[in-house]
Amino acid sequence: MLYVEIAIVVVLICVNGLLSMSELAIVSSRPARLKAMIDRGIHGAGRALELGSNPGKFLSSVQIGITLVGVLSGAFSGATLGERLAQFLASTGIRETVA
Repeated sequence: MLYVEIAIVVVLICVNGLLSMSELAIVSSRPARLKAMIDRGIHGAGRALELGSNPGKFLSSVQIGITLVGVLSGAFSGATLGERLAQFLASTGIRETVA
């Protein structure tokens, strides 16, 4: 069961990273370079150009997603892994009030 809990936390961290990368990619993209990519027929460049020219809805949705995933990962790891970590620290000699 421990491995499943760790896997869930790792997946949530990866989702958070994916959302952060997509936000940064849209904000830092250059329109001229995206237009050149469209001319070369690169898939997705047109959509990226659309999002970059009017990023309001996309960025607010990404921010909500990042916040939600952060809250979920904190709540889940605190409820499941936190107790196990406290037990481990207590078994190593650290006082229970500190662990």
